[in-house]
Amino acid sequence: MTQVDMVAAEPKEIGSGRRLDRLRRAAGRPDAWRRGLVLAGLAVLLGLLMLLHGLVPNRIGNLGSLVETLLPWFGLFIPVLLAGALWRRSASAVVALLVPVVVWVGLFGGTLGDRSQPGGDLVLAEHNVGAENADPVGTARALAASGADVLALVELGEQARGTYEQGLAQAYPFHTVQGTVGLWSRLPLSDVQPVDTGQDVGPLGDAKSADEKLPDNRALRATVATKHGPLAVYVAHLGSVRVFPRVGFGTRDRDRGVQALGQALAAERNAKVVLLGDLNGSTDDRAFDGLTSRMDSAQDVAGNGFGFSWPAGFPAVRIDHILVSGVQPRSAWTLPATGSDHLPVAARVGW
Repeated sequence: MTQVDMVAAEPKEIGSGRRLDRLRRAAGRPDAWRRGLVLAGLAVLLGLLMLLHGLVPNRIGNLGSLVETLLPWFGLFIPVLLAGALWRRSASAVVALLVPVVVWVGLFGGTLGDRSQPGGDLVLAEHNVGAENADPVGTARALAASGADVLALVELGEQARGTYEQGLAQAYPFHTVQGTVGLWSRLPLSDVQPVDTGQDVGPLGDAKSADEKLPDNRALRATVATKHGPLAVYVAHLGSVRVFPRVGFGTRDRDRGVQALGQALAAERNAKVVLLGDLNGSTDDRAFDGLTSRMDSAQDVAGNGFGFSWPAGFPAVRIDHILVSGVQPRSAWTLPATGSDHLPVAARVGW
């Protein structure tokens, strides 16, 4: 460092030292611990909420499910509370913030790292292509170039179905479409059948009118012939969820589909199973316990980051999933945005 650089740097170092000295002196004063007790209490409550989220009841507007769906984002309150604690020069609030920090890191710290492993025998991908997708041709082109061996598409509209069949035909010689869900594969398919997810009710559980009823099947099951043996593949698009001002988080249609899928998977005879789909919810949500207790999330086991998939413009939650049982996830990732409001998700699995 030149003499000029040393002179330029000296004031900054002195200024930083003085600020630290002021903080130390402030922390040593009794009033520093008495100030900001409300902030300290909020910090502790935040930590307890994240730690004990399973105790938040669902009886009132499915509040527990809503909290668990948004659980990672509760960490954003930590810097807000920290700013308030520093502004108030509250030592008690700063110390109390250790509670939510430790809890959040314990819950999600491992998610921030790269958990991928080398190897893998098969690449799986799933995409909600979006019924209002303005560029199905470009979406089909991007998916054909994704490198996936098995590709599941949901929310296939009647008008766009032919576009995807034509755009994916060269890359995937085998495919099936059942209602609004489809499966494309480089490997032979067999035993194709629709799966009844029982989604004939609205988000609040009320019966749908004739024009609101789902016009087509929204789940299927097929067997993919791999070099390691048969792989049972399920594709599903569960019912939408909505937040209603007076009744809360409406999930009954989706939850009914989760239960039906759980029953189908429980009856599955193949030991190697994959579920690809837009499940309209986070696997942190207790509603998915029946699936996650039976299957592993490829993103949670071998992903990189949170892997949020919706909305595509600013992904805030992962509602598109690849769940596996009997095979080992090696890596998981999201693919670049298409014309859909969802991001495609992919995973490499091995035997």
